[in-house]
Amino acid sequence: MTDAVGSIDMPDAQDEAPESSKKARKGGKRGKKGPFGRLALFYRQIVAELRKVVWPTRNQLTSYTSVVIVFVVIMIGIVTVIDYGFNQAVKYVFG
Repeated sequence: MTDAVGSIDMPDAQDEAPESSKKARKGGKRGKKGPFGRLALFYRQIVAELRKVVWPTRNQLTSYTSVVIVFVVIMIGIVTVIDYGFNQAVKYVFG
């Protein structure tokens, strides 16, 4: 049985590189910088990741916030009713 890549039973030999041909890296660019350089790199990476985020529009944010508030109010109501029921049951059982 084959797919677009090749046989499922026999993987392609070119996908795996021999371990002896890889050079061992001992830190690369990060290993040569001091603590402040690594900290600056960390913050640059944070900013780069935040630029990739798809931020919601104001309408989406309002909609999501409304849904969360309604859900929390419903859950508060359910927990209140259950708590009141348990309270009445305990009063009935223990007087």
